Amino acid sequence: MSDTAAGTASERVFVDKQSPSAYRALVETSGAVRAVAADAGLDRVLVELVNLRVSQINNCAYCLDVHTRAALRAGETTRRLGVLAAWRDTELFTGRERAALALAEATTEPANALAQENAYAEARRTLTDDEISAVIWVAITINAFNRVSILSKHPVREAPQR
Repeated sequence: MSDTAAGTASERVFVDKQSPSAYRALVETSGAVRAVAADAGLDRVLVELVNLRVSQINNCAYCLDVHTRAALRAGETTRRLGVLAAWRDTELFTGRERAALALAEATTEPANALAQENAYAEARRTLTDDEISAVIWVAITINAFNRVSILSKHPVREAPQR
């Protein structure tokens, strides 16, 4: 394969731009998932915590940047955002948030069957069926966006000064 056909190792295809109809479908799915989450009673802060935790696991810098700003706009605190990666080791998250975060992690790493069973059992004790479904859909959707951004190497740039 030639460099012009495959690009160099540092060049990436922005798959969202290369295949805009597929990306639009993902964006539409995300809109439907936001509606499902709202209908299930998940507030925006909880949705953003799930988005951030999944993006941390996947090491998606672009989505971490986007969803940190979204979480702050939704009213999340910098203190809780700072310890989100170690949420199990704090008392800063509610039982409902903890159940959602564990379920989001299990959705992101489904090969860990024991963690998945434990997360699901906790979710069953804490969340409604609608909330469980919504959390799983939020996690599935952000996982898809993480893959788009990671494989495209979407850049995180400094915000323009005002």
